[in-house]
Amino acid sequence: MDFILPRANEYAEAFTDTDRPLLAGIEERTQREHPQAHMLSGRVQGRFLAMVSRLMQPRFILEIGTFTGYSALCLAEGLVDGGQLHTIEIREADAERSRQNFSLSPKANQVILHLGDARSILPRLEPIWDLVFIDADKVGYIDYYELVLPRLRKGGLIIADNVLFHGQVLEEEVKGKNAKAIQAFNDHVRKDERVSKVLLTVRDGLLLIQKN
Repeated sequence: MDFILPRANEYAEAFTDTDRPLLAGIEERTQREHPQAHMLSGRVQGRFLAMVSRLMQPRFILEIGTFTGYSALCLAEGLVDGGQLHTIEIREADAERSRQNFSLSPKANQVILHLGDARSILPRLEPIWDLVFIDADKVGYIDYYELVLPRLRKGGLIIADNVLFHGQVLEEEVKGKNAKAIQAFNDHVRKDERVSKVLLTVRDGLLLIQKN
């Protein structure tokens, strides 16, 4: 389902900052070499994540779903001196690609990559999070959200990606395991009085969730 006009995307890209060479290189290599390159955030969303991070100036950022490291490096742009970004990736090959990409960044010593299942890793992480980006397996979104929210500071922000799931949640009958999982997550957050939320139609949908 083509739910966002390609011309609107092109227009947005034309009026959005260009990427730094490192990020542009990661995007180019991912598009050229990775069979699931569509999972990469892309420049408009990446610049949005970077701007939010710079506005918040977080000390502790959490990312669930590293992929090839593009979004992590966007988020890391706003880290304060001495701050950390923890990112979790379950696929070893993608984790290795990310390690290589992180090593080229001036923020390399502030990025900590965890390999494994986020459900097992999250309870062992000690920081109180300022900013969280969820972009992993869709059936796990509610679990990740509930694990993260108690360790999110008051006023902290969770950004969940793919909440429109290629437009499939707009269908009269939502079908497919992932689309149903995203619809369940969106409903779960909508009913949660612990948070304030707004859904943006950027790329594949971003749900911004702020802890009250």
